[in-house]
Amino acid sequence: MDTPALLPSLFLSHGSPMLAIEDSATGRFLDRLGQALPTPRAVLVASAHFMRPTTTVTATPAPETIHDFGGFPAALYELRYPAMGAPDLASQVLECLANAGLPAQQDDRHGLDHGVWVPLRRMYPAADIPVLALSVNPHGSAEDHFQVGRALAPLRQHGVLVVGSGGFSHNLRELDWQHAHAPAYPWVAAFTDALRTHLEAGDIASALDWKSLPHALRNHPTQEHLYPLYVALGAGSEHTHARLLHRDVELGGLALDAFAFD
Repeated sequence: MDTPALLPSLFLSHGSPMLAIEDSATGRFLDRLGQALPTPRAVLVASAHFMRPTTTVTATPAPETIHDFGGFPAALYELRYPAMGAPDLASQVLECLANAGLPAQQDDRHGLDHGVWVPLRRMYPAADIPVLALSVNPHGSAEDHFQVGRALAPLRQHGVLVVGSGGFSHNLRELDWQHAHAPAYPWVAAFTDALRTHLEAGDIASALDWKSLPHALRNHPTQEHLYPLYVALGAGSEHTHARLLHRDVELGGLALDAFAFD
């Protein structure tokens, strides 16, 4: 049997659920990304919208598509992403976490929230690759999630694409809802420029110390959309330097950076 190509781990900013159906720069980027990568055996997505106090992986054989949002066009709620799950891989995920001394559990019923299926619908529209979701803990730390990623890094050697799906900045209360293409607010640019610089330099310690960056808590008043970044960072190689794959800003405050960690 051929050895699977070593995939990078990815951080993807998923933005609005409308990403699933709207033409946008980020949507077109994701369309291309799925075609550019070697085809994975399975995809494991740490999603900002799957929150548990203990790291949880889905082992649902045929996960439902969860429409965990409100106020959007009816067409969005009609979409389904019928990818199969991978219970056997869920067992491997639990084994990796146990070997690292990290508590974890599996959920045999949970479906795929929009942090999972929206970007994957653009990357892999055929839904023919098994998908597992991984939770984040909004009350944990960047270091906690980095260690989860480190524990899962060996899965990349077996054809598993490890993805963190969140947002590079995420303060919904301060978005410019009237201007979709408004330029980045100065406080968004200050934070994202600093964090991007640390990631591209491979300065993991400074990236983990994100609360010391300019306007950190204004960009992330809650942390669940940032923590998938650290799962992806941890799943990269030990001395990885981030590769910036995509940059965009919507609504003035929604930074949609995407990174690969080799």
